[in-house]
Amino acid sequence: MRESREAASSAAARASSPALYGHVTREVDAGPSGADIGAFFDVDRTLLAGFSAVEFVRHSLWNGDMSAADLFQTMATAAWFQLGKIGFSSFVTGTSTALRRLTEEEFVALGDKIFTERLAAEIFPESRALVRAHRRKGHTVALVSSATRYQIEPLARELEIPHVLCTRLEVRAGRFTGRVLQPTCYGDGKASAAREFAAANRIDLSRSHFYTDSHEDLPLLEIVGHPHPLNPTRQLAAIAARRGWPLQTFRSRGVPGATEVLRTTLAIGALIPSLFLGLPAAALDGSWRRAVNLATSVWGEVGTALAGVEVRVTGEEHLWSHRPAVFIFNHQSAIDMLLVCKLLKRDIVGIAKQEVLRNPIFGPAFALAGTVFIDRSNHAQAMEAMKPAVDALREGLSIAIAPEGTRSATPRLGRFKKGAFHLAMTAGVPVVPIVFRNSLDALPKHAMIVRPTTVEAVIHPPVPTTGWTPATLDSQIAAIRELYLRTLEDS
Repeated sequence: MRESREAASSAAARASSPALYGHVTREVDAGPSGADIGAFFDVDRTLLAGFSAVEFVRHSLWNGDMSAADLFQTMATAAWFQLGKIGFSSFVTGTSTALRRLTEEEFVALGDKIFTERLAAEIFPESRALVRAHRRKGHTVALVSSATRYQIEPLARELEIPHVLCTRLEVRAGRFTGRVLQPTCYGDGKASAAREFAAANRIDLSRSHFYTDSHEDLPLLEIVGHPHPLNPTRQLAAIAARRGWPLQTFRSRGVPGATEVLRTTLAIGALIPSLFLGLPAAALDGSWRRAVNLATSVWGEVGTALAGVEVRVTGEEHLWSHRPAVFIFNHQSAIDMLLVCKLLKRDIVGIAKQEVLRNPIFGPAFALAGTVFIDRSNHAQAMEAMKPAVDALREGLSIAIAPEGTRSATPRLGRFKKGAFHLAMTAGVPVVPIVFRNSLDALPKHAMIVRPTTVEAVIHPPVPTTGWTPATLDSQIAAIRELYLRTLEDS
């Protein structure tokens, strides 16, 4: 019975929520399906804001892995390439000299680290939607980039793109030799790589798509049936205008504007006035909970409005159908707590990691609101810290907690820890799953500035914990996590 209710809720979410990026994917959605249609994507400034190679250089500088001589050679080589004095192969060779000190295994690990810490936050949400649209259509999706696989394979895995066409470095006995394998995947080389790939995979290039920002990719743009200049350079924009190619420009990532900085400052700053607004009610009624409720509701509404974040809710009735409850949510963004305040409004207690206390704004404010802080590094202390949360539930207050425990760098769902579910079972209250489909679009991990966007929140029916036992807890958690996975797949 519970599974049928969850399925119905998921179906209702699909039916009632138009695609957030439908205006971006309209052509793909309306077009034909089939694996004989290719969808080729450039990487830098197309799927990612900025340039992936820059993050590798920055990481090497910050960590002292790049000598002054290496930096000088890299900058000089880049300058010579931009001036047209050397070709692309010489450019890659000149900027890869330092790699001879690393094993290939070490550089693969470095690529994964840089993607997680830096590049994942730079994926354009609109480009992610485009990739998903092509995958839904059953198209053969590939990255085609002048970068090396160490820069872009983590991105391909994240976006579930199975094919990578790129520039290759020579490796012998697990170490880089400093040589570049020919042909490189640049300019005409990209077109050649796409032709070869299309022939091997029975792809009709005349029906295929290619997305890029650069006029240097003109050879490949000219051989596909659907060229897509995306965040185009000035030269490519001029070429596209002459040829009637449709242009798209995304501003959801990259350097934020002054308006976004102001919005973020005001949204965060609104927390303190929201707390002060509740003080007269607390003084007159002698109820600190009344003050906290008012502050929670006001900050949720005012903060999201100032940040330019609209929340599209499906299943809102489940927020109120059974309280107290343990409300759980997938943790993609630092803005999630603001979203929780907007949704739940009153009579809630948050659970946060101990580190939040060190934040000069959120630490004192959340402490005043009765937040339960736990030390994730000490399991015994964390369980002990949960006791006030059980007491709060028994007193009629609800709990808001992220069972993943920490923010994800990508929309992928992390492992669920047992604390939230054990808490609900102990107090005898239901679990209410809140699925944020894309709060990461507003503020990804490691980012500081909120981007105006629409966040989808799907609220599933309360899951009773009556009858749960420690022996069945793992299976109950697995079933709820599967519900999250299905809901996120529908986005």
